[in-house]
Amino acid sequence: MFFHVQKLINEIVADEPDPAAANILQEGLGGQFGEMRTMMQYLFQSFNFRGKAKPFLDLIQGIGTEEISHVELIATTITHLLDGSPRYQGNGSPGEGGSTPLSMAPNAPNVHHFLVAAQGAMPVDAAGNPWSGSYVYNSGNLVLDLLYNLMLESTGRLQKCRLYEMTSNKTARATISYLIVRDEAHERAYGKALEALGVNWGKTLPIPKIDNLKYPEVRELVEKGANTKQHHFRLDGSLMSAIFRGESPTHDGSTLTTVDEPPEGFPIPFLPERPEEFAPGLTPELMALAQQLEQMSRV
Repeated sequence: MFFHVQKLINEIVADEPDPAAANILQEGLGGQFGEMRTMMQYLFQSFNFRGKAKPFLDLIQGIGTEEISHVELIATTITHLLDGSPRYQGNGSPGEGGSTPLSMAPNAPNVHHFLVAAQGAMPVDAAGNPWSGSYVYNSGNLVLDLLYNLMLESTGRLQKCRLYEMTSNKTARATISYLIVRDEAHERAYGKALEALGVNWGKTLPIPKIDNLKYPEVRELVEKGANTKQHHFRLDGSLMSAIFRGESPTHDGSTLTTVDEPPEGFPIPFLPERPEEFAPGLTPELMALAQQLEQMSRV
């Protein structure tokens, strides 16, 4: 079973709304190598895991649980990049006096962000293609699954490096940078797991072979060790540290560390009502009922 804390695993950095940045981030969410796939692939591999190689199960399941928070982070980021886009407040009642507060939507990169999702993220890629369960790879063969997981993290990191170079928006870049660093940590994790099974990586990892220091936001996270630490996301103990420890498979002098303490998390920024989207669409009477429920829950 899973537990949830209403915090984000990384901070949402404030900047202007940017529908174009939101749309390219959809690839990192619902694309073939995006966070929805990593989440579902690792969780299904853990659900279907056979045999007694528990350290490998704990590694895959721990990373899969982290990926749930990555889906939450990137979806929240997309929503904040869309909310109020571009630089409008949506004043007045919907259609009041013939107004068109959503007049910019037809020119947005993905009109469905406004037409279907009320300025929110969707389970699609940057081209609007829906996420597919056929992306998930789970052969049941541990070595094959680990190889595919390493390929998935490497391709995801490659694409996020490209995403970083597509936008200067601070909201987008903060999330992209965090995911670049965590993808590298997961490359190291699966590389280490395969190394434990006899694979010699030589100078192959990480993929792509880039200097993290050239991306300022990434450099800051690397200096904090975010690419060499992995929390196991378990309340009842984990054997992940039997694999994720010691020398990194990148052989760059770094050391891998499994962390028991969960991430502290960051507040989820408040999203205002959008009457032009009818979201949440509560009348004053319904809003009063909702507020009564909140007050009752605190008694």
